[in-house]
Amino acid sequence: MSWSGSKLSRIERGQVSSNSDDIRDLLELYGVTDPSIRQALILLARESRRRGWWHVYGDVIPERFDVYLGLEPEACTLRFYHGQLVPGLLQTREYALSLLETHPVPVEPHEISRRLELRMRRQQILAREDPPHVWAVLDEAVVHRVIGGPAVMADQLRHLIRMSELPHITVQVLPFGRGAHPGLDGAFNILEFSEPEVYAPRLVHTENLTGSLYIEKAKEVRVYSTAFEHLRAAALHPNETRALLAEQEERMRSLAESAPED
Repeated sequence: MSWSGSKLSRIERGQVSSNSDDIRDLLELYGVTDPSIRQALILLARESRRRGWWHVYGDVIPERFDVYLGLEPEACTLRFYHGQLVPGLLQTREYALSLLETHPVPVEPHEISRRLELRMRRQQILAREDPPHVWAVLDEAVVHRVIGGPAVMADQLRHLIRMSELPHITVQVLPFGRGAHPGLDGAFNILEFSEPEVYAPRLVHTENLTGSLYIEKAKEVRVYSTAFEHLRAAALHPNETRALLAEQEERMRSLAESAPED
């Protein structure tokens, strides 16, 4: 193929993108004849060379999170379990800003502004013509943890209520009274895809302070899927959840009104 060994090594290790012609040549060399596999790999090669909208935020994207930004818009279903915070797709601008300002590593104001812009830009998938179905299960701690002050928190709770009323978004709160549950080990996201010939049918994404972890092995993904089903079953009905959110919103409004002015 008149390639250097280093070029082949970089391609196989995912360090560089490959064009569709290179992939066709490799498929011939490796004897891959299955039409569906050939089509999927050639499509992936073509898509990998397209720069997504998020690349302009490359200087503020956490390590490996750019992969998630490419996968999120392609998912047909997004399932979130969060034990401390509202998921990014459902955050208000003020709530998100309060979170970004508490990062343990000092960040310049312009960088916080760009990270905020990136988070708000992600939310556009919820308003497109074919939005993904979002199912969020939130521990009750999310409702009671006051982020950004009572007024910001009240607006966030009202936003959750409005979003949960959309036909493609379901929000449930898991009450403290349920005791131990499968989500105590931490937050996770499950992404489901309608094109299994291009993507794995499901994958799990988790985040930490320094990066992201992706779980694709079917056996491990099933564990998370089963855990989510248990969480969903233990959580309040969506209507009961809205009532709880409205009650907490009213409480936050009262706190905001009674707070002394600076």
